[in-house]
Amino acid sequence: MGIVLRIGPLNKRITIEQVTETRDSYGAVVEAWGVFAVVNASVSPLVGREYIAAKQISADVTHKIRLRYLSGITPKMRISWDGRIFDIESILNVDECNREMVIMAREII
Repeated sequence: MGIVLRIGPLNKRITIEQVTETRDSYGAVVEAWGVFAVVNASVSPLVGREYIAAKQISADVTHKIRLRYLSGITPKMRISWDGRIFDIESILNVDECNREMVIMAREII
């Protein structure tokens, strides 16, 4: 039997959003964020050694977000949680098993 990601640590409800482009009445492109998925996740600020390691990915990474595997997520998307917005910096498929993902993200302030 493989590794199972327990639901306990995934105690935050996050919204993964993707940008859509439409045209207004003048023909100008208008970008709007829409819901891609709403899932349970853990959201943790990076501290200590984790923060130093994350700086090798991107100097601005501030949080690690863990969730069950969900195909289709890209760095062009963003995460909304508790009134806060996070840009996705990188997406890791843990052990390449399609069971768990870790998203390294930067909070937009």
